[in-house]
Amino acid sequence: MIELNEEQKLAVEKAQNEFSQLKNNSDNLTDDQLNLLFGQARSMNGWKDQDVSDDMLYSLYELTKMGPTSTNSCPGRFVFIKSQKMKEKIKDALLPNNVDKCMTAPVITIIGYDLDFSDHMSKLFPHMDVAPMYKGNSDMNFATAFRNGSLQGAYLMIIARAMGLDCGPMSGFNNELVDELFFKDTKIKSNFLCCLGYGDPSKIFFRLPRLDFDEVCEII
Repeated sequence: MIELNEEQKLAVEKAQNEFSQLKNNSDNLTDDQLNLLFGQARSMNGWKDQDVSDDMLYSLYELTKMGPTSTNSCPGRFVFIKSQKMKEKIKDALLPNNVDKCMTAPVITIIGYDLDFSDHMSKLFPHMDVAPMYKGNSDMNFATAFRNGSLQGAYLMIIARAMGLDCGPMSGFNNELVDELFFKDTKIKSNFLCCLGYGDPSKIFFRLPRLDFDEVCEII
């Protein structure tokens, strides 16, 4: 059982009240809103010539960081590539069929994970010293960084769509080269890329099938 001081107890009570009020005063998302996020959302292969502002990227991260991660570890790291110079830098790491869709995107996002995430745990999880749990177990450290960094990448995509942006996620690139080019001398590793911008509907392909509930789910 975690023992909280009085300040922390008041913070817990405040958070519980604010969340209850939010739930009571909020409606469920409409079908159109859910379709925007998932049902009819599409991965983009082409882009309109429309800028994504730095302010929008700041706002995107401010919401992304609020998504849950184990022990609030927040291992996700994000590089938003907007300049032509930096796009040319990553170009050689892309598989040939991904070059055009990346180079024409307003933003190429490198979604990575930091294997040194536990260095920040005193700030992120101040009520308990959990850093030694990760530093002393390399398998647990990697699994936590990769799993939760992937979650944060998914949060970023959902929030981007909710903000009116389109996404083009991909894994067709040379991770080792990206790590050498953008994360040299760090413990940050690239996971996947996600282009951001305003998609060109004329470049959308037909939707591929998905697995049905009974094929992959069970209620027990």
